Amino acid sequence: MNLIDELNWRYATKKMNGERISDEQLAYILDAIQLSPSSSGMQQYKVLVISNKELLQKIQPIAMNQSQVVDCSHLLVFASWDKYTKEKMDQIFDYTLDQRGLPANMMDDYRKNLWDMYSQKTEAWHAEHTARQAYIALGIAMVAAAEQKVDATPMEGFGNDALDELLNLKEQGLKSQVLLPLGFRATDKDWLVNMKKVRRPKEELFITLD
Repeated sequence: MNLIDELNWRYATKKMNGERISDEQLAYILDAIQLSPSSSGMQQYKVLVISNKELLQKIQPIAMNQSQVVDCSHLLVFASWDKYTKEKMDQIFDYTLDQRGLPANMMDDYRKNLWDMYSQKTEAWHAEHTARQAYIALGIAMVAAAEQKVDATPMEGFGNDALDELLNLKEQGLKSQVLLPLGFRATDKDWLVNMKKVRRPKEELFITLD
């Protein structure tokens, strides 16, 4: 199958059957997330991979009692940095230079200019910017899941503060943004499974400037 076929296959699964995806499928999706692009390559988020059933049961009421949370194989929680700090940024740049075998001072001007810009921004701007990076990874994860014939349902319908408290995210400088249950569709119980995929016509979606 090509990518367009796979995107036509996927949909926001409303009912999962509880079966576990393979370790290989999970690893493929996580590899894709790890390789996702982000601003300045900093990957300003972490992804919690949750399969513990007791914990999933605690998350379900926080997520408006959506059944996919407990019927999935794994729940991915995308949590972005609550703000930029010089320490966080330096850690990323130092690691990058070390991995590439480059001089430690090679990116000094770039990282100084970046911090000078970010340090003038509000913490609200920081939180919004890092959240957008997490959403890039979310999109990559959904495409990778479709390639593996794994269903994935992005969810924003949950209490962020309550989930942050349950998972101790605030103490880690993180803020939950979106959930992504991974699993398999329950074809006999999901009202959406055979519905036509509907998207806006291309002539309404795209603006071509020749």
